[in-house]
Amino acid sequence: MLAICLRLCAMALLATMFMLVKTVGEYGVASTEVMFWRQAVSVPLILVWLASRGDLGLLRTKRMASHAQRAALGTAALYCNVTAAMLLPLSEATTLGFTTPLFAVLITALVFRSTVGPWRWTAVVLGFVGVLIISQPGHEPVPPLGLAAGLGAGLLVALVSFQIRDLARTEAPISCVFWFAFYGALIASLLLPTSITPHGAAEWALLIAIGVCGTLAQLLITTSLRFGQVATVVVMDYTALVWSTLYGWLIWDRLPPAATWLGAPAIVAAGLVITWREHRLSRAISPGSALEEV
Repeated sequence: MLAICLRLCAMALLATMFMLVKTVGEYGVASTEVMFWRQAVSVPLILVWLASRGDLGLLRTKRMASHAQRAALGTAALYCNVTAAMLLPLSEATTLGFTTPLFAVLITALVFRSTVGPWRWTAVVLGFVGVLIISQPGHEPVPPLGLAAGLGAGLLVALVSFQIRDLARTEAPISCVFWFAFYGALIASLLLPTSITPHGAAEWALLIAIGVCGTLAQLLITTSLRFGQVATVVVMDYTALVWSTLYGWLIWDRLPPAATWLGAPAIVAAGLVITWREHRLSRAISPGSALEEV
C-alpha cells in the first residue's frame, strides 16, 4: 500500500509538472529552456537531499560513460515529452506517453530477436489502433508535430528503459536519476544561447516549480520501487491521465474529444496486457520507465 500511495503521488506531481510546462509555454518560453531548467533544478535538490542523509557516496560510479549515453538519449526523450505537452492537449500528450511499452515490445522482437507471443503482439496492435483513433485521420487531426513528439517520446523512452535496466545492475537508482539530471542539464545548456529570453517573476516561478515537481516525482518513483513490485506499482501510472484530463478541464476548459475517449482505453489496455504478460514471464520491461525521462 505504501508503494501504491507513493506512485499515486508521483503521478499527481508529474501531471502537475506537465501542466506547468504547458502553461509556461503559453508565456513564450521555449521548450529547450524548459528542458534545461527541469534538469538544472534537480541537481542541487538531489545533492542537498543526499547530503542530509549522509548518502552522497551513492553517487560514486565506475560507469560514467554509460550514464552520459543514457542522459543523451534521455534528454532527447525529455525534449519530445516537453514539446508534446506544449503542442497537444494534456490528455492526448499523456496518452501518447503510454505507448512506451508498445515500442519496448517491438524493440524486444525486432532488435533483440526475442520471442514475442500472441498476447503481446495483440496488445501492440490494439495500442497502435488507439493511436490511430486519437490522430483522427480524415477529421480534424491533432497537430502533426505534437503527435510526432508524443510518439517519439514513447519510442525514445522505450530505448532508454533498456539502458536503465543495464545500469540498474550496478548503480543505485538515485545515482541514475542524479547523473541523468547532471548530464541532461549540460546537454540542454548547449541549446540555451539560441532560446533563452528575459523572464518575469511568473515565468521564473513556473520554471523552478517544473524542476521541483519533476525531481520530487522521480524520487517518489524510485522509492515506490523499494516497497512494491514493478508489475504492481506501474499500474498506478495510468492515473496520470485522470490528472491531465482534470487540469485540461479546470485550466483550459477543454475535455478530451470523442476520439481520445475511444483511443485512450485501447492504449491503456494494451499497456496493462503487456505489463501482466511480462510479469508472468518474469522479465518485465516497465511501462513506468517512461517516467524516468521527465
